[in-house]
Amino acid sequence: MAVNTHLRRWYLVGFIVLIVAVIASFVIRTALHVDSPGIEIVSLEGTTRTVTLPMMKRMPTLKREGTYQNQFNNWRDKGTYTGVRLSDLIGSEVDYTSIRVVAADGYDLSIDRERVEDPDYPMILAYAFDDVEVPAWQMGFRIAVLPEDGAVSNAEYNTTSAGSFWVQNVTKIILQSGV
Repeated sequence: MAVNTHLRRWYLVGFIVLIVAVIASFVIRTALHVDSPGIEIVSLEGTTRTVTLPMMKRMPTLKREGTYQNQFNNWRDKGTYTGVRLSDLIGSEVDYTSIRVVAADGYDLSIDRERVEDPDYPMILAYAFDDVEVPAWQMGFRIAVLPEDGAVSNAEYNTTSAGSFWVQNVTKIILQSGV
């Protein structure tokens, strides 16, 4: 009888240890955001850091109506965008002249620092559109330019296509200097 009692205790201790291990694994995984969507930011020195969605959601956000004009002068993708200013993601103390935004499909675009930090046309990395967040939002992380009135025309943005700046499915932002 004493052997059975002793054996039951060991089973109970083993069960408790297993439960604690499962809970600890969940807590650590959640804390590290292992499965969270994110983007890479590459510094001028070439070091890479990953910024995940939970990290972005702890940063100051901008939520605003937005739409843009494409090269055919059509207005596209009107809706409410939520995201983090690129200048907050990059850091204001960083010395760079432009960024290169890289999308999952290989599209990339260089954007001058003046545009990235333009207070009249705030540029964000949007993680939600009409309150649908990545990964459910199929366009993924997206650059959005969100002036007060919400609309970016080709003429006012002084470009052939304001829409070319609205890069979707962004995977990487590379800081550049000089060029």
